[in-house]
Amino acid sequence: MGSREERHRLNHDLVPLAALISRELRNEKMEKPTVRYGCAAQSKKGEDYFLMKTDCQRVQGNPSSSFSVFAIFDGHNGTAAAVFSKDHLLNHVLSAIPHGLGRDEWLHALPRALVAGFVKTDKEFQRKGQTSGTTATFVIVDGWTVTVACVGDSRCILDTQGGAVSELTVDHRLEENAEERERVTASGGEVGRLSIFAGTEVGPLRCWPGGLCLSRSIGDMDVGEFIVPIPYVKQVKLSTAGGRLIIASDGIWDALSSDMAAKSCRGLPAELAARQVVKEALRTRGLKDDTTCIVVDIIPPDSTIRPATPPKKYNKLQSLFFRRKSQKSTAKLSKKLSAIGIVEELFEEGSAMLAERLGNEDSNGPSMSGFFICAVCQVDLAASEGISVHAGSIFSTSSKPWQGPFLCADCRDKKDAMEGKRPSGVKVA
Repeated sequence: MGSREERHRLNHDLVPLAALISRELRNEKMEKPTVRYGCAAQSKKGEDYFLMKTDCQRVQGNPSSSFSVFAIFDGHNGTAAAVFSKDHLLNHVLSAIPHGLGRDEWLHALPRALVAGFVKTDKEFQRKGQTSGTTATFVIVDGWTVTVACVGDSRCILDTQGGAVSELTVDHRLEENAEERERVTASGGEVGRLSIFAGTEVGPLRCWPGGLCLSRSIGDMDVGEFIVPIPYVKQVKLSTAGGRLIIASDGIWDALSSDMAAKSCRGLPAELAARQVVKEALRTRGLKDDTTCIVVDIIPPDSTIRPATPPKKYNKLQSLFFRRKSQKSTAKLSKKLSAIGIVEELFEEGSAMLAERLGNEDSNGPSMSGFFICAVCQVDLAASEGISVHAGSIFSTSSKPWQGPFLCADCRDKKDAMEGKRPSGVKVA
């Protein structure tokens, strides 16, 4: 397989480096923002992991093509899935993007590559036969463009200079997401609360078998393939005023609303801001779960962080009232952001159906991932091996089963298992 991948990469690398650098300089405004970041954490179970990488490059050797990656992985039932995702997810995403693309094309290809990367990471981890699982909130910052992909209930919010707070992720909790509950049950899962003595039900809604509270994650072989790794993806472009990202595990969001987290750390540099958010969460709820927070400031060139404003203090009663109120106001503000020019929404998709997320490829035109390349795991396919992602899918709007993108037989089995058409075939050790 390695030799096939080599040939695939060589075919995509035929664009001369000088031409790529020239294209980058033409397409990209040289006035890129400054990115500053900080992280803070308090451990309860030791299952939170994070990634901060600021030296990535779309074109190797060209600093003007740099981008940054920030991610949080909140593991459960052990740390194996979180560690594996931290080590491999970024590479799997990047391997799904064709080489030789300019910046605009690269950003356009990114949402689909994120889907492929998440599914490949899940598929490879499940081969280990371990029962661990993890959430994943994965953020790519390229200039003024922010792309976020998520499964689970770790969250990323955007706090703009204008004071509007918006959520760039969707929580995949069965308790709060009716659409996900319907999908899980339609795919063969059972959703209900924990039943104790005399049939009394307690706690949040869970998926059985396994008892997981989430509808999407990486790993979780003991629950079932209807717990899918297909991420919600959102891509936005900030105004040149910049903004602040707060990426955190549910240890933060179970204690603070998005508005409370943003307001608690305004005026502080990123490192101190992350510590302040964790401190506020612990003050409000105590240390009941792993609590991890990354703060990323996207700052205009030659600009400084917003003037310091002392964060407001809330007692527990005020915090509870403000949290309930802000959950409604945040949703309303999110819808207004694009209209008032604070942020431009470039892409948003949350479907759990792989055929919808990988889209269509016309066999008469150029292929995004290669006509005979598996769109998920990127292995070469012989002419007779490729199976259209749309073949036999009742969820697809395509009426052309010969139309790409194509999957290898293994990834096709994975797709069918996620849709409840067949068991996974991977056994838990």
